[in-house]
Amino acid sequence: MPIRTLRDFLDKHRIRYFIISHSPAYTAQEIAAAAHVPGRELAKTVMVTIDGKLAMAVLPASRQLDFTKLREAAGTEDVLLASEQDFADMFPGCEVGAMPPFGNLYGMDTYVDEALAQDEEIVFNAGAHTELLRLTYQDYERLVEPVVVALSVR
Repeated sequence: MPIRTLRDFLDKHRIRYFIISHSPAYTAQEIAAAAHVPGRELAKTVMVTIDGKLAMAVLPASRQLDFTKLREAAGTEDVLLASEQDFADMFPGCEVGAMPPFGNLYGMDTYVDEALAQDEEIVFNAGAHTELLRLTYQDYERLVEPVVVALSVR
């Protein structure tokens, strides 16, 4: 989803957001540093498969996905890290690794770490390795309707 499509979606729902442009960065920690956003406030999207179906796990950039917790939340043992091949065609117009955490727009479940739900705002990649979007967490949750659970470890 190019940033224009995401912006149109947010505008349609009358969501207030901010775009943060930064120099090219690829890891979550590099992005946080380039954009001057604390790693605990930047959300990263980790693509997984749950029972063979693609899903998004969204967690603070400073943390790692805990597969045991995600398995418990999903109620299955079949949770795996997705390969880039598994999802490369799912996000037309997005750079690989920069897809925004809007699984609902792609027909996939979205799981959000409870640490992000405690913040007033959420900041995430907006389809490119040079742009982030910032909006209130409340608006994000209302639009995406994610499953909010403990998903990460430090």
